[in-house]
Amino acid sequence: MAERKQELEALRDELIARFERYKAHKEQRNGPLDKDMEDQSIELQNDDVIEALQQEAESELRQVMHALERIEDGKGDLCEQCEQPIDARRLEAVPSTTLCHDCAELG
Repeated sequence: MAERKQELEALRDELIARFERYKAHKEQRNGPLDKDMEDQSIELQNDDVIEALQQEAESELRQVMHALERIEDGKGDLCEQCEQPIDARRLEAVPSTTLCHDCAELG
């Protein structure tokens, strides 16, 4: 469990750093668009990609934080739906999971 917690904490820190980089990029881009229409189109597409990546990182961060909370509460190895133990191989493959394979399949 301690190894999984360390892995999740490292992932949390990486996601926070990634989120901050996306945020900084967006803040730099708040200036006027390029005068060239083609360049404007590329800038807007890039902004859309950065926004999607930021939302993905935020969602993953919430999942990691939730898994860490469950570990702190002593429930990190139990499925939060059926309360049965989550297979160790699943926890190793998907450290931020809070569902057993069966419940994840149903959801």
